[in-house]
Amino acid sequence: MTLQQEIIERLGVKPEIDVDAEIRRRVDFLKQHVRDAGTTGLLIAISGGIDSAVAAGLCKQATDELSSETGQEYMTLGVFQPYGEQEDIADSYAVAKAFALKHTAETNIEDAVNEIALEVEHAFKSLSIHRHISRGGKGNVKARTRMVVQYALAFDLNLLVVGTDHASEAVTGFYTKWGDGAVDITPLSSLNKRQVRQLAAKLGVPDSVLHKAPTAGLWDGQTDEAELGITYEDNSDYLEGKEIDEAVREKLEKQYKKTEHKRAPIPGI
Repeated sequence: MTLQQEIIERLGVKPEIDVDAEIRRRVDFLKQHVRDAGTTGLLIAISGGIDSAVAAGLCKQATDELSSETGQEYMTLGVFQPYGEQEDIADSYAVAKAFALKHTAETNIEDAVNEIALEVEHAFKSLSIHRHISRGGKGNVKARTRMVVQYALAFDLNLLVVGTDHASEAVTGFYTKWGDGAVDITPLSSLNKRQVRQLAAKLGVPDSVLHKAPTAGLWDGQTDEAELGITYEDNSDYLEGKEIDEAVREKLEKQYKKTEHKRAPIPGI
């Protein structure tokens, strides 16, 4: 078995999908976990990107169906988490409107992130290290701060925190450990980015979100493809078992091996 075949099997990606069947399967998955956990619904952070938009659509369908089937109210809470001014915050609100979310909240993380970054720099000083926190380090603080806020809300409202990670992110490790990777449930995990887009089109994700460049939003001008040097088209082709340029294949597989610590259980003895 080649490494490509091992990765595809591990991540559970299909070479092609029936979009309606995948939506149904993932909505049922969410419903079952809400029932099993005894929660009152789901929390999804809506970033303005396509992944969280698809997850929000699935969550809303799941909680609407549960409410209809049981006679008790289940909620999908959409949370917007800008760092200061977010240029595309309107896209987050457009997603909430598209799926008629009745419950939303905005939690600006700027002050909390800046305080944590300041404490890190105080620690550097105490170590006689004269530097500021790095751009990547602060980006990770942003992702982890968002999850702290989400879990604080979810705890008191008895909700499951929904993640947006999918196979195209998993294969490259393109998420923050204990940040956006720290969730209760991941309804997109066996889809590649191309397949996420297929679900988005079917669910009715707004065009402004459907066609925008994917970004983690951790600093100005950041885009996934530019940072990784691998397009999502190549990434998706690889996960569907297709041949891609050898240099790209090598880069992708190197990234997969480098980020194994993110996918593996925590080592212990």
